Amino acid sequence: MSGPAVSLYLDPQIRDWVLFPITLVMILVGILRHYVVLLLQAAPKKQPRGAIREQRALVRAQILRATAPNSPLPPSYYNAVSQHLTDAFTNGSYLKDGPPKSDASTAPPNPLTDPNAMDGMMAGMKTQMVMMVPQMVIMGWINFFFQGFVLIKLPFPLTLGFKSMLQRGIETPDMDVRWVSSLSWYFLNFFGLNGLYRLILGSDNGAADASRDMSTPFAAAAPQMGQAQDYSKLFKAEQDNLEFSKGLHVWVADDVETRILKKYGRAT
Repeated sequence: MSGPAVSLYLDPQIRDWVLFPITLVMILVGILRHYVVLLLQAAPKKQPRGAIREQRALVRAQILRATAPNSPLPPSYYNAVSQHLTDAFTNGSYLKDGPPKSDASTAPPNPLTDPNAMDGMMAGMKTQMVMMVPQMVIMGWINFFFQGFVLIKLPFPLTLGFKSMLQRGIETPDMDVRWVSSLSWYFLNFFGLNGLYRLILGSDNGAADASRDMSTPFAAAAPQMGQAQDYSKLFKAEQDNLEFSKGLHVWVADDVETRILKKYGRAT
């Protein structure tokens, strides 16, 4: 027969000198990490005029195409604007490097040769270091000073599947699964303080994203490693879309006089 469950009584000093300090250090390090990330972020560089013109031309064509079924432009103006954009996309007038040359290479640009992409990758690596180094220091501090400590007992029942997660560093198969070790308390704080960080620092903060970035190494640098957009191909696709949208064009003011008279019951 199994004996009655043995209750553990923790020294109040464990709460005062282990539980509270670990929680406080995790909160303060997260707030400090947020402000360090802000200091490491470089001011956004100004884009050249040609690149802005290239992007705005594509957006202009997309807006013109999206409003075609209920367009504020009369057919003559709509067709003129659509034809102008189509001709410009065909000739490459809006490309930042000018119209493509016949002997130019068709290979996509290498992002590693782009200074802006390299700067973004370096900024992402700096952010990763700010995320990783403090967590490694805190984990080493807990393992050195508080290894094997039992800190707190959760007030709700749990299954045995949580034992390996809540009692890291403690090899006691008979201990109640609700007891939490010092190392497990670190992980619970690491993944559970995001709500507190959002409450203190706002929704867009570097501290709340630490668990996400730590779970996927170099996640901050990943968006910078994508292939650069080939606007010549985008312009070609948008040119076909503009040709298709001409058949969908409907002027919003078409036959507006008859509709207004019919609305107020004065149509003859």
